[in-house]
Amino acid sequence: MIVVALLLVAACATTAVLVRDPVHQALVLAVLGTVLAVLFTVLQAPDVALSQLAVGSALTPLLMLLAVRKVKRPRRHKGDER
Repeated sequence: MIVVALLLVAACATTAVLVRDPVHQALVLAVLGTVLAVLFTVLQAPDVALSQLAVGSALTPLLMLLAVRKVKRPRRHKGDER
């Protein structure tokens, strides 16, 4: 069971690195946080798993999405000269 969880963590972490779009990165990061929480549960560390579930699966991706939304600027049209 531990090997399966470790392989899932490795796959999710690699995917998070390879994805270019910040919105998709945040979603993959949420999945990675959940898989890490499962790994910690398998390793019999439920307190760490709960912390990872709260922070890694919910708060960090939410903060990333809010930051991306704040940074993105509307695109200007070709005829717009402001």
